[in-house]
Amino acid sequence: MVEKRLGALPVAAEFLRRLDVAGIVDEVCPGGASAHLTHGQVIEALVANRLTSPAPLVRVGDWARTWAVEEVFGIEPALLNDDRLARALDAIAPELDRIAGTVGARAITEFGIDVSRLHWDMTSMSVHGAFPAGNQDEQYPVIGYGRPKDRRVDLKQVQAGLAVSADGGVPLHARVFDGGAAEVSQVVGAMTDLRGMAGEQKFLMVADSKLVSYANVAALLAAGVDFIAPVPAAQVKDEVYAALDLAQAQEVDWVPERDTDKPAAEQESYRVLEDIHTMAGRRKRDPVHRVRRILVHSTAVAAGQRRAREKRLARAGEEMDKLASAAGGQHYRTHQKITARIGVIAAKRHVTSCLRWTINGGEGEPPAFQWHFDQDVLDAEAAVDGWWALLTSIPAEKAGAAQVLIHYKGQGSVERRYHDFKGPLAVAPVFVQHNRRVAALIQVICLALLVFCLIERQVRRALGPEETMAGLYPDNRRVRPTGRMILYHLGELTLRIGNVTDPPTVQINRGVQLHLLDLLDTDITQTRWPQT
Repeated sequence: MVEKRLGALPVAAEFLRRLDVAGIVDEVCPGGASAHLTHGQVIEALVANRLTSPAPLVRVGDWARTWAVEEVFGIEPALLNDDRLARALDAIAPELDRIAGTVGARAITEFGIDVSRLHWDMTSMSVHGAFPAGNQDEQYPVIGYGRPKDRRVDLKQVQAGLAVSADGGVPLHARVFDGGAAEVSQVVGAMTDLRGMAGEQKFLMVADSKLVSYANVAALLAAGVDFIAPVPAAQVKDEVYAALDLAQAQEVDWVPERDTDKPAAEQESYRVLEDIHTMAGRRKRDPVHRVRRILVHSTAVAAGQRRAREKRLARAGEEMDKLASAAGGQHYRTHQKITARIGVIAAKRHVTSCLRWTINGGEGEPPAFQWHFDQDVLDAEAAVDGWWALLTSIPAEKAGAAQVLIHYKGQGSVERRYHDFKGPLAVAPVFVQHNRRVAALIQVICLALLVFCLIERQVRRALGPEETMAGLYPDNRRVRPTGRMILYHLGELTLRIGNVTDPPTVQINRGVQLHLLDLLDTDITQTRWPQT
């Protein structure tokens, strides 16, 4: 009797079959069928590995031996050596965008995903290794230094962009970029990709503030693609917010998911106003674009800014009081030294605008000084607490200011997917030689993320409107199942393989596993087991 880990392999195999990942890869990258294994089969195995027990390429064969990979996918573990995996990555590297677009389009039709609103964002992944510029293939994303999201400035990086549907938070399209690529310059390319994937269907593109440039807005308007993005803080002066009347703002009927169980008085609330934002190009002949600007006030943002200011003032006040006590002493005998120290405190604590002081003492007298914070300046700062702005090209008759904000709030879904991307699917850090293989591996992991999210979406849709179930946690409370929790519970499934008279059997030891398999409409007894 042999026992192997089964986990979510049958579920992954079913979703990969519906997406036709192997078929798409083999059509785009024909050949590679040596040792009875196609590139498409290898990529499916890599995706399954990421979903069940992510391993370095050199350990994928070991994973296949201890897991029921041969029983579910029909692949002999010995064939999944690191050389074969590397050849598959090399084969798909020139066709990453084509594979991503085709699989994304297949997901839309096969799973009926609504693409009327898509959220776009980019993230960075640190890469271990030297990767000298001279040894990299410039036909693929170049690994280099940039602005890492994980703040590992000591490591080079590569970047990825995801387009996530509002329907289930499914990443329908992904692209890999140079480590030093500027986010603002990738928006138009992403929009073009999404148009091709969505076909005739119109969609709304939601992104972060990197979208807001004259060139990007002009391109989106010309293409007829509606957008929503926050205005960079520097583009709206405080005087604009200070002049707003909060009492005249419309209250938004929306509560963040994190606040739904809190008393009403403790929930974050929003109010919105609207005006017009004008964007002019650098050249005189460039047309001026006027788009809607939604001015948003958040009670949570206001409270956070107020706490941050109080903290800055308190720390600055402590340091200024110490300086006042030390003035005229050994270290601060002159006006010049006191002034220099005040400058350091003001800059460090960000109180330059409101800090006022005077230094007293004549020739031969020890200096002394008084200080205070300018209350008028502080009142002016408090007047703009909580305000920020969105730009949108959606006509007002299609979405009012409140609805524009609600649409934008779905942007959190793409950020959540990046946590999945770097967490359970273990994309970071990346240990792969050659920048073309790094790009290919990241694209493979994007495919794994697609399957991960489709699994989560199907379970939630099968649960009904509330999208909650019990049995995922020891206290049996009802929660919305996440992809991570679904794979965790399915991960304990095992397969016992006997002989001809003792067929393979699946060991299911908890009711929640049966419930999840039922919600996923996966009958693991129909999986193709080998004959012994």
